[in-house]
Amino acid sequence: MRAAVLHEIGQDKLEVLDDVEAVGFGPGKVRIRVRATGLCHSDLSAMGGVLPQPAPFVPGHEGAGEILEVGEGVSHLKAGDRVVVCWLPACGACPACKRGQTELCLAGFMNAGTPNFKRPGGDVFGFAGTGTFTEEVVVDAGCAVPIPDDVPFDIAALIGCGVTTGLGAALNTADLEAGSSVAVIGCGGVGMSVIQGARLRGAAEIVAVDPIAARRESALRFGATRAIAPDELPDAKQRITAGEGFDHVFEVVGKSATARTAYDNTRRGGTLVVVGAGAMDDFLQLNMFELFFDEKRILPSMYGGGDVLRSYERTIALWRAGRIDLAGLITHRVPLADINEALDQMRTGTALRTCIEL
Repeated sequence: MRAAVLHEIGQDKLEVLDDVEAVGFGPGKVRIRVRATGLCHSDLSAMGGVLPQPAPFVPGHEGAGEILEVGEGVSHLKAGDRVVVCWLPACGACPACKRGQTELCLAGFMNAGTPNFKRPGGDVFGFAGTGTFTEEVVVDAGCAVPIPDDVPFDIAALIGCGVTTGLGAALNTADLEAGSSVAVIGCGGVGMSVIQGARLRGAAEIVAVDPIAARRESALRFGATRAIAPDELPDAKQRITAGEGFDHVFEVVGKSATARTAYDNTRRGGTLVVVGAGAMDDFLQLNMFELFFDEKRILPSMYGGGDVLRSYERTIALWRAGRIDLAGLITHRVPLADINEALDQMRTGTALRTCIEL
């Protein structure tokens, strides 16, 4: 079986091998034939050591495919079912799930330390307990969420992470109100989904902030009212908000520097939503006086900040109704053999989302 493998953390290229075997099938498990998978910036972060992940590993967590076989005790799925891979399944029994905060369930993270694959040379892990840069993967049944037949695999793959994260940040975490002013710092695939969520909620001003001109142009198509380079943000803040700051600012980069910029451009009493996944040693510095005096809310948004399964259903409904554009997020397509080309497209910012077709 073919899979793209990172041998050591810190390497910048993957090796596509044909001697990888998906392991772990048994009770409560399913085997999935991956048909499409998106490249998310979190994959690059794991490769570089920003996000903790044991190696060697198969990256990828934004995937969709069909069930090949189900293990004993799995009754809600059968061979042939079309599914999206959910890298953060809810166990339904932990304190977070019982409180209704299923996006904070840690059950899925427990899978990250168990190898999903093996090669003649030893065990291979799957990123975030999944690993979708492969032809087949074995995961817990809860990681396989059925999708309707009319949802293409490439669209379903995006719903598995980036779209759910971005839309949810706007619709769940920020709970945007109509007429509000919004700034989105970082306009890749997740940032574009934030923009679409803000548009859905009727935000009056949606300012897209990104250093790459092509992304700024795309942001206008997805619903931004203005698109600017980072050094233009102070002027936009002055012109749009009379210097007060935006009602909602979304940080979709995962860096303390951009989070600080987002905080400084949020109005007093406004909301900073942290969407980007950053490093454990990258610290955001705020002083105690400004925290008290400005009363700005800082809201991290984990996987869209809401029930994942409900978010999937909502996204599909919005897509069917033509209220959101998901196909437009896929700017490039490559076969698995060209996975390193996709990595370059992500690093240079030329792609919003690259779909790896298997």
